[in-house]
Amino acid sequence: MSDVTKRDKTIKVDMLARVEGEGAFKVEVKDNKVVHTEFRIFEPPRFFEAFLQGRDHSEAPDITARICGICPVAYQMSSVQAMEMALGIEVSQPIKDLRRLLYCGEWIESHVLHAAMLHAPDFLGYASALDMAKDHPDVVKLALEYKKIGNSIVSAVGGREIHPINVKVGGWWKAPPKAKLREVQENLKRALDMAEAFVDFTASLDFPDKERDYHMVCIEEPNGLYPMYEGTRLISNRGLDIPVTEFNDTFDEHHVKQSNALQGRTRDGGAYLTGPLPRWNLAYDKLSDRAKAAAERVGLGREVKNPYRSITVRAVESLYAVEEAIRLIEDYEEFDPASMPVTPRAGTGMGASEAPRGMLFHQYTLEPDGAIAKAQIVPPTAQNQPSIEEDLAEYIADILDRPDDEIQWLCEQTIRNYDPCISCATHFLDLTIERG
Repeated sequence: MSDVTKRDKTIKVDMLARVEGEGAFKVEVKDNKVVHTEFRIFEPPRFFEAFLQGRDHSEAPDITARICGICPVAYQMSSVQAMEMALGIEVSQPIKDLRRLLYCGEWIESHVLHAAMLHAPDFLGYASALDMAKDHPDVVKLALEYKKIGNSIVSAVGGREIHPINVKVGGWWKAPPKAKLREVQENLKRALDMAEAFVDFTASLDFPDKERDYHMVCIEEPNGLYPMYEGTRLISNRGLDIPVTEFNDTFDEHHVKQSNALQGRTRDGGAYLTGPLPRWNLAYDKLSDRAKAAAERVGLGREVKNPYRSITVRAVESLYAVEEAIRLIEDYEEFDPASMPVTPRAGTGMGASEAPRGMLFHQYTLEPDGAIAKAQIVPPTAQNQPSIEEDLAEYIADILDRPDDEIQWLCEQTIRNYDPCISCATHFLDLTIERG
C-alpha cells in the first residue's frame, strides 16, 4: 500500500510565517476523515493596546497606523471614529468625504498588491510574482502602475504613502489643495481602463469549485454607500443588524490553548467571515453601475460564496474605489478649519471601518483629561481565524489522496484567499505529513 492510500495520518504545517505573527496548522485524519484541526498562531506580544494606555487621545491615529504598513489608513480611520465618539465630536461631511478618499487609495494599492503579486501566482502555478513576471510581464507591469496610483491618493491626502501623517482626531491637520487632488484625478481617470483589465485578468484564472455557507459580517454606512469608511452599524447575512456600540455584546475574542492570538467568534461560539465576500453579498446594490457591469461581464453574480473568487471581488472593489475617488475629488472643495474643536473628557467610544481584508473594530475608554485608560483593537485576521481553519479542514478532506507538495500548495492558496498578512503571504507553509 502506498503512503497516500493510508487511512490515518497527521498533516502538520509547522510555520505560517508572519500571519499577524507566527503560526502553524495541523489536521488529524482517521479512516480518511478529518477529526481534528488546529490553526495555531504563536504570535509574540506586540503590546499596541498597552502602548496606548496613558497616552493622549490625539496620539492614537499615529500609533495605531504603525500596526500595518500596508493598511495604516484602516487603523487610523477606526481609531479616530472611536475617539470622536468618546469625545462627543461629530465631524463635518467634508471631513468624512476626504477620509473616504484616503481610504479609496488604500483599497486600490492593497487589493492590487495582494491580487496580482501574492495571490495570482497560486492560480497560475508560480512560486512568486517574480517567476510569474517572466511569462506575464504585462500583468505585473499593469499592477505596479495601478498600485502606484492608489499610493498617490494616500500621499496627496495623507501626507505620505506609508503611515499617513495628516489624519487627526477631529478631522485633518490640513485640507489638501484642490489643484493637488486634480492632478491625482487625471491619473485616476487613466486607471479606469487598468481597473477593467485587472478585473478581466483575475476572472480568467482557474478557480476551485468550492463554496461555503459563511456567516458574513460587514459594516453598514449611514449614507447608503458601499461599506468602507464609516461603520455606524454592523450587519450580516443571518439577520444581524446592530449599532457598532454593541460589538462586544455580539462578538467575543477568546484564547485557545494552541494560539497566542485571540480568535473572534460570535457570542454563541460560531465562526464568522469579514472581508470582500461579506461586503459583496451584503452591499452589492451599492456598487457603481460600472462596477456592476464589470462583475456581470466576468460572471460574478450578486451572491458569491466561493472564497477563491475573492480575488475577482477585490478587483471589482478596486474599480469601484477608482470611480469613488474620482467622484470625491470632483466634489471636493477646500475647507477651513480642517478639524473640529476637541475638548478632552471622560468617555468610551467605538469605531469600525472596512480594511481591504475585513472589518476592523476599535474601542477606547478615556480619562477626564483625555488620556487613554483602555484600548481594544480587533483586526480582521483575528476575526477570520476560525473561518480560515474551517476552510482548511474542509478543503483538506477532499485532497487527502494527493501528494504532500500539492496539499501544501493548495493550503497556501486557501489561506491567501483571506489576505491575512500582505507583507509575507508568499512561501509561508512548511508542510510535513505523518502517516500510519
